[in-house]
Amino acid sequence: MLRELNSYRPLTEGELLRLREEFLINFTYNSNAIEGNTLTLQETALILKEGITIDRKPLKDHLEAVGHKEAWLYVEELVKNKVQISEKVIKEIQSLVLMDRREDRGVYRRVPVTIMGAAYTPPQPYLVPSLMEQLVKKYQEMIALHIIERISNFHLAFETIHPFLDGNGRTGRLLLNLELMKEGYPPINIKFADRRRYYEAFISYSKGNDSTEMVSLIGEYLLEELRKYLEIIRNANEI
Repeated sequence: MLRELNSYRPLTEGELLRLREEFLINFTYNSNAIEGNTLTLQETALILKEGITIDRKPLKDHLEAVGHKEAWLYVEELVKNKVQISEKVIKEIQSLVLMDRREDRGVYRRVPVTIMGAAYTPPQPYLVPSLMEQLVKKYQEMIALHIIERISNFHLAFETIHPFLDGNGRTGRLLLNLELMKEGYPPINIKFADRRRYYEAFISYSKGNDSTEMVSLIGEYLLEELRKYLEIIRNANEI
């Protein structure tokens, strides 16, 4: 399907810009909503496109929307330059995501944390630096695996380590898309409505390092995006 998509005459810069803008709004809304942000899709669009402040909504929610957009624009630059995942890149993305918490930006957590409703407890803070170093090294060595399997395992391990005090989920989903796009795939948008299935993939992983559910979830989302892009570009070429 990716090969067929690449065989068509490319969309114009204006058309691509419109699709990117639409994706960014939806991705920002869903990724933030998964983490408890109260903005609606329409409110997210107004903030990102018009810079409008939404009455009776917390400043924190506004800053999360703007921070996620800035992090996404940075990810696009990383894709363009084919930059490898590193601890530096991870910290830079999290720093942009966490616009509302300046003191916690780009810093691994120094206190224990628990994740509400999760079936696992993240490792003690003194283990985080070495675990992150090992994770990045292992990911770079998994070159033989298909990108969906590679990034699924990385995403599961990253969120399980929970290296930062805040912003782990949003940072992890941005990293996921960074790697997909570097391989020529469209980015995916894990929806707030699917959060239960998303959480269950982490539970399966915590019980025995089983990444099957996450691989399936990411694969399905990717197929959905490829079909959508293919339909759009087919119609554009027919016109």
